[in-house]
Amino acid sequence: MSEIKIFSPATVANVACGFDVLGFCLDNIGDEMVIRKTDKKGICITKIEGFDLPFEAELNVAGVSALAMYEAAKPDCGFEIEIYKNIKPGSGIGSSAASAVGSVFGMNALLGNPYNKTELTQFAIKGEALASKCEHADNLAPAIFGGFTLVKSVAPLEILEIPSPDDLYATIIHPQIEIKTSESRAILPKKVALQDAVTQWANFGSLIHGLHTSDYNLIQKSLHDVIVEPHRSKLIPHYNEVKEASLQNGALGAGISGSGPSIFSLSKGLETAKNVKNAMKNVYSKTGITFEIHMTKINTEGIKIL
Repeated sequence: MSEIKIFSPATVANVACGFDVLGFCLDNIGDEMVIRKTDKKGICITKIEGFDLPFEAELNVAGVSALAMYEAAKPDCGFEIEIYKNIKPGSGIGSSAASAVGSVFGMNALLGNPYNKTELTQFAIKGEALASKCEHADNLAPAIFGGFTLVKSVAPLEILEIPSPDDLYATIIHPQIEIKTSESRAILPKKVALQDAVTQWANFGSLIHGLHTSDYNLIQKSLHDVIVEPHRSKLIPHYNEVKEASLQNGALGAGISGSGPSIFSLSKGLETAKNVKNAMKNVYSKTGITFEIHMTKINTEGIKIL
């Protein structure tokens, strides 16, 4: 096999109380990429559609992760990368992660899969760091592993796969404004009150237990962020109205997807997810801000070959 086409999915990171460590994979939103072997050594990005991104490998998230893997693998070939970008950069649903993951997943497949999923995540971290100015894997891991993932440690990298209830749906509204991850990180406090920390890790532990046991009531009581959301929500127009409308229409919880501006909600069942979608739409239809809404089951497969 000398060429492969892949689907690299969008993801939701942080998931309320899981800042920088928890994420989940979306099912029908993502980029497509084509990776092919070449006789000429090195990494070359030959085509980008959808958004204006750099073709220089060392300036492109997909290129940086590919270079990291290429340096480690030292293959006797080169690779060309085509990117069909459907996830808007700065959208808060893992646009840079999809690029970073896609290149290394495709290269790995063409080389006969010498690297496991954790090792692929390690290479992809280098690309993600180009976009966010720090190394974190809460978008990368669910894109590669699928489902919910917990990044227990970055150094050394350790990823735990978390089960999710069968009837869990996500609804995401994406206001068409851009919030850069690096900027949204800069507004976060360097220190937090002990009581807030205690509340946060209690919520986080309860959420993980709720996911393991399919306890929707516990999931609902756990989806609260007292540390990051109060600061980042100020960057997102009408955030509180969207969250309140989602909860009033049956959502288990709602929060900021990644660093924003996208807002996610989790619901039990398709009908509730549809009601939440309509509620989100009603809020933003009155604002003059263009938006997209996605509704999806949790994608348990992750990135895949098309």
